[in-house]
Amino acid sequence: MFKIHSILCPVDFSDASRKAVQYAREFATNMGSSVYLLNVVEPRPMAVDITFNYVPLEEDLEQAARSDLEVVLQELLGAGLKAECSVEIGNPSDVILEKSGELDVNLVIMGSHGKKGLSRFIMGSVAETVVRKANCPVLIVKAEEKEFIGE
Repeated sequence: MFKIHSILCPVDFSDASRKAVQYAREFATNMGSSVYLLNVVEPRPMAVDITFNYVPLEEDLEQAARSDLEVVLQELLGAGLKAECSVEIGNPSDVILEKSGELDVNLVIMGSHGKKGLSRFIMGSVAETVVRKANCPVLIVKAEEKEFIGE
C-alpha cells in the first residue's frame, strides 16, 4: 500500500498555491501525513538608495513571506496536523527540488499559474520543472480548475 508520510507544499500566496494548501491539508488529514510549507524568495538585484547604501531587497521579502506563511502554518496546526514551514532564497524550482530530497517527502502538492505563450517562455515554468525532475509524485493544482475536495 502506498503511504504518504510527508507532503511538501510550495506557497507563493497566489490563488493556485492557496488552493494547493487546501489539497495538502485534505491529503494530510486523510492519510495522517505531515505538511511542510515552503516559500521561495527569488534573488533580486540590490536596490540602491540615495545615499548609495546597498539594501538587499530579499531580506524584506523574506520577512514578509515568513509572516504570511506563519498564518498558513497556524491554520494547519490548528486543524491538528503536524506541519512546519520555511522561507528560502534562491531559484524556486531548484529550492523546491532540493527541499523535497532533503526532507524525503513522498508527495509535492503545488499550484500552477497556467501561463502560456511568451510569458511562459520568458519566465519559465516552476511547476513544469518540478514535475520533470522530482523524485516523487507531484500534484499540480490550478486556481481555475474544477475541485474534487469539499470545503
